[in-house]
Amino acid sequence: MPIPTEDTIPMLDLAAEVEGLWPELVPAVERVLRSGRFILGPEVEAFEQEAAAFLGVRHAVGLNSGTDALVIGLRALGVEAEDEVITTSFSFFANAEAILQLGARPVYVDIRPDSFNLDPERLEQAVSPRTRAIVPVHLFGNPAAMGTIMSIAERHGLSVLEDCAQSFGARYHHDPEGEVASSAHLSGLRAGSIGHAGAISFYPTKALGAYGDGGLLVTDSEEIADTARSLRAHGAAPEDRFQHLALGYTSRLDALQAAILRLKLRRVDPWNETRRALAQHYTELLSGVMEVQPPAITPGHVFHQYTVTVPAARRSVIRRAMAERGVASMIYYPEPLYRTGPGAAGRLSGTAPRALEASRSVLSLPMWPGLTEASQERVVEALETALERVL
Repeated sequence: MPIPTEDTIPMLDLAAEVEGLWPELVPAVERVLRSGRFILGPEVEAFEQEAAAFLGVRHAVGLNSGTDALVIGLRALGVEAEDEVITTSFSFFANAEAILQLGARPVYVDIRPDSFNLDPERLEQAVSPRTRAIVPVHLFGNPAAMGTIMSIAERHGLSVLEDCAQSFGARYHHDPEGEVASSAHLSGLRAGSIGHAGAISFYPTKALGAYGDGGLLVTDSEEIADTARSLRAHGAAPEDRFQHLALGYTSRLDALQAAILRLKLRRVDPWNETRRALAQHYTELLSGVMEVQPPAITPGHVFHQYTVTVPAARRSVIRRAMAERGVASMIYYPEPLYRTGPGAAGRLSGTAPRALEASRSVLSLPMWPGLTEASQERVVEALETALERVL
């Protein structure tokens, strides 16, 4: 990520965040260093308890990445080689990678055009006798249709692992027009607390980001939590770390990251509210810009990314023109998972024209809580000028 200057607007500015938190970061880091406890230990245990309380779950297990949270989460849910796991066709590769790492097979479902999330109407037709689990992704911070997803999972006896890499703090809200009526009681619950387990990434760019890598598996199930704690430490038995119950991993959250995450956790809700306000302002600024489709501003969406769609044939030229004016943009994601390297080893359920169209037309604009409205105005001006240049 390029270092921002006064003349550029990056996708996000972590240096400014660190500067703002510096008076609290220094004593937090010093506390850990003086403790002599650097892997797991009381700092991690405290963060696990605080994160579990924030999300409304009984257990949180600190891991060393969001990808490990997916892998360990799937194993704790009983996914094995030759099983099928249904997931979205449009997301980051780690989603498919975790399934493939276990020797299981991803089954891709097309997305909804209004949210870029897995289309629940396509979900049930993807279920086969080999299906073991569903991994919905709350893409860009927008919770998936969990009410319908959980209803289908219950009907077929499937496990659900929520991919919350981009949605820490987001809340699911029941859509009375698009979901089963029985899901209304789930409305207002945090992402990660609805499925059988939730996988969370603390990669530095996330809504709750570490200053290194980190992850978390959350669940209400004591059995799933115990399995995850064993797997993160070489499959060790809880009462004797030299007795191994399974082949596990070295995937333990370190105390320095936990200390940083603890002080940032208190700010997640205010930061997410700021992201929502910035998203609203972007949408207002874009209201008169032809050929740009802003994302829907729905309840609970925390806008990890503010992702618009632009004319597919001109997207690369638009990006270059914006960059020339000092404004960054990103493409999340340039290919559907079923067309991405090893991800193509999965099975596409039906067709996925919406995922393919999204991969050709999405464009994410700068977004972080410290972004100013003046910078947003410059972003939109650069986008509008770029569109005019490539007509």
